[in-house]
Amino acid sequence: MSISRDSVVQFHYDLKDEKGELIESSKEGEPSAYLHGHGNVIPGLEKAMQGKEAGESFVATIEPADAYGPIEENAIQRLPIKHLQGSKQKKWKAGMIAWVKTEQGDRQVTVVKVGKFSADVDSNHPFAGRTLTFEVDVLEVRDATFEEKNHGHAHGVGGHHH
Repeated sequence: MSISRDSVVQFHYDLKDEKGELIESSKEGEPSAYLHGHGNVIPGLEKAMQGKEAGESFVATIEPADAYGPIEENAIQRLPIKHLQGSKQKKWKAGMIAWVKTEQGDRQVTVVKVGKFSADVDSNHPFAGRTLTFEVDVLEVRDATFEEKNHGHAHGVGGHHH
C-alpha cells in the first residue's frame, strides 16, 4: 500500500541542517505517526512521503517555504514573563525555548531578552528560514479509521492519544 490521502504513516527520521549536522532524531524512541493529507507534518515532508511504501527509505531536502517558512523580521514581541511556559528552571534566559498560549493554540517561541517582569520573544519557529534534510524510514502504512479521518490525525503509537 502506498501513502496517499487518509493513510496513517509510521516512520522514523533523522533531521539535519544545512551543514549536515543532526538536529533531531526519532530513532531512539517511538516512531512518529501522522494522517497523510491533513497538514499534520510540514508541507515539503508530506509531498515527499506521497506514494512511498512501508519498508522504503529516502532523503528529502526541504526549502524554508515548504518547511517552517522564512524568518519574519517583525516577529519579536514583549510578553509578561508569567505567560512563558515549559522551563524547569526558575529563571528564563536568552536562547531558551518557551511555549505561549495564543488564540491559535500553543506556540513555541525563543526567548531573546529577559527583563524583571517581561521578556522579548521571537515567535519564528526555531527552524524558520532553514533548509532541512530529512532521512526517512517508512515503517508502516495503513488506511485511517473513520475516527482518525473524523478527528484529522493519527491515533495510537506515535500519533495522538485521547
